Amino acid sequence: MLSREKHTPPQNGNHGHRRRNVAGAFRLRPGYMHIITGRTIILIDDVYTTGATVRACAKILKRAGAGRVEILTVARVCRPS
Repeated sequence: MLSREKHTPPQNGNHGHRRRNVAGAFRLRPGYMHIITGRTIILIDDVYTTGATVRACAKILKRAGAGRVEILTVARVCRPS
C-alpha cells in the first residue's frame, strides 16, 4: 500500500533526526485509498527503534482515511536509562 518515494540514509542519531529523515519518504500507492477508508490497518516493522518510520507511515494512512492503524513489531531496541 505504501511506497518509499525517497532514499533515506541509515537511521542514525536521535529521535528528532530520525523523524526528519523519514519525513516525506513514503506515499500511498494509487488505487489503495478506497480499500483503507474506515478500516483498521496493521503495519509490521521488523525492528522498532524510535518509531519514526511507523509514525510516518501511520500518518499517511490516517490522512488517507484509515479508521485505525496498529503496529506489530518483531523486536524493539532498548537503550539503558
